Amino acid sequence: MSDLFADIKSRLEGNARKIVFPEGLDERILTATSQLKKDGLVEPVLVGIQEKIEQKAKELSVDITGVEILDPSTYTAFDEMVASFVERRKGKATEEDARKMLLDENYFGTMLVYMGKADGLVSGAAHSTADTVRPALQIIKTKEGIKKTSGVFIMVREDEKYVFADCAINIAPDSQDLAEIAIGSAETAKLFNINPRVAMLSFSTKGSAKSEETEKVAEAVKIAREKAPELTLDGEFQFDAAFVPSVAEKKAPGSVLKGDANVFVFPGLEAGNIGYKIAQRLGGFDAVGPILQGLNKPVNDLSRGCSSEEAYKLALITAAQSLDAQ
Repeated sequence: MSDLFADIKSRLEGNARKIVFPEGLDERILTATSQLKKDGLVEPVLVGIQEKIEQKAKELSVDITGVEILDPSTYTAFDEMVASFVERRKGKATEEDARKMLLDENYFGTMLVYMGKADGLVSGAAHSTADTVRPALQIIKTKEGIKKTSGVFIMVREDEKYVFADCAINIAPDSQDLAEIAIGSAETAKLFNINPRVAMLSFSTKGSAKSEETEKVAEAVKIAREKAPELTLDGEFQFDAAFVPSVAEKKAPGSVLKGDANVFVFPGLEAGNIGYKIAQRLGGFDAVGPILQGLNKPVNDLSRGCSSEEAYKLALITAAQSLDAQ
């Protein structure tokens, strides 16, 4: 296991966090929670009908002994949860609405986190990103001063680790959005012992091409520098100018980045999503995430193409985020 996860594991020793998995019948989730329970670094909570989950685990020969299973339809504190949800939604949901919505495993799991009955949530193996993110935005909400959440991947290959953003949430971010994503991604990098050196990516390097798209990124650099002057950040860059020292020397000789960026902010979701999948599938990187940043409490979204190992790793990261949020 890479240094990234070795460090996280050491931080979680004796600090096991309770992480909710709404997809209790998914084979990958059952496998991941079994290993998490065995390791003792995360206290997993599965959501669903206990008999069905136990039967599924038995069929798969997966040991979930001691794993907590919560069924929304029989949850003893359901009335308390309904009242809390109605209050949180501030007139946007009646009690009747709440009783229906909280039978949904993602809403139920998110409320467990909001009410402090769990420390974080991992979903998305069998649900769309929207199904995971919507309850989080409605209930947990973004931190003060942050307008939008964004999704980053930690890209890991042996001792190499990089942050790619936004690869999951914002389709067409504007300059303000990109600046916020850059600053948030730098903070996420620090959680995992990455000293952030942020490159704002484009198809142009320092004005080599002029268009609305390139000027949007250049403006984002200015905004991010004003908001976080201490941050090592530059752009706009083509990827090679951000990552290859010899190219950086030719294309951007005066930049604070010398081809040594480790946090990459893509100009839009198309580029970000394609970019991380190319690195994953052709470059042999583990893509851990997306890690949602900007929320008051950690909720993270798996890809529906994830493996059990990716679910396991994202649970560790979610647990680490909850430690840092204390």
